[in-house]
Amino acid sequence: MNQLNLFIELTRLRKPIGFMLLFWPCAWGLTISYDFTNNLNTYYFYLFLFLSGSILMRSAGCIINDITDRKFDNKVERTKNRPIASGKVSINLALFYALTLCAIAFLVLINFNLLVIILAIGSMPFAFTYPLMKRFTYWPQLFLGLTFNYGLILGWLSVNNEFNYIPLIFYIGAIFWTLGYDTIYGFQDIKDDEIIGLKSTSIKFKNNPINFLLICYIILIIVLMSLGLIMNFKYLYFIFLIVPSAHLILFQIKKLNINDPQNCLKIFKSNNFLGLLIFINILIGKLN
Repeated sequence: MNQLNLFIELTRLRKPIGFMLLFWPCAWGLTISYDFTNNLNTYYFYLFLFLSGSILMRSAGCIINDITDRKFDNKVERTKNRPIASGKVSINLALFYALTLCAIAFLVLINFNLLVIILAIGSMPFAFTYPLMKRFTYWPQLFLGLTFNYGLILGWLSVNNEFNYIPLIFYIGAIFWTLGYDTIYGFQDIKDDEIIGLKSTSIKFKNNPINFLLICYIILIIVLMSLGLIMNFKYLYFIFLIVPSAHLILFQIKKLNINDPQNCLKIFKSNNFLGLLIFINILIGKLN
């Protein structure tokens, strides 16, 4: 039971926000692409596959992140007790866990078409090198956005076996969403990160975070509006778009206190709800 608890802690399975933020772009891409006049069982099956893959790959990613960051984690108050940083789990065992999770994820992946399989495998080096970015650039959140929202493209291609500008536009908006929420997340550790020499957009924009977040979220809103126009969604889509827009501006930005780590964490976690709102809104646009 002790090893099981350490595995759960290592993979953050008690913190579903991570894999849900990975899952929502997949669900968005699948939903804008899917023809709902067809059998819905296929749609539900792909949703299940993307959720399973998100859980598995996020868990593996957490392990790789903890291995590469172990010397930094034990200097940060919030992360010093993580299994690898504290020495409770060895690096060899952690690597075994990560490889096992990736192997299971591959069994999920082979249920998709060949194009999705190739692109998903090609994205793995980028996903696992994200933890290194904060050593070299103030924009690791941008790199995270590029990798974390890649599932939007895969979702589109899973049922529509050709490239299109529609998911690419949506992908750009999702990247700015990640830029915003991960900047908020980074404010939790900003003091420790500055001391040990790590970089982030949280540090870069610490003197004027509101303007940066406002730019990120306005771009996301504009992209969502453009998506509705390009896909000829009915008026209900645009009416209900007020709800996620209000959440972005009135809750995430207006309520933000970068000096309160608990406040930052609460606002960061609310992005799971935002992902659901956008998902529901796309369904309204498709089915209305």
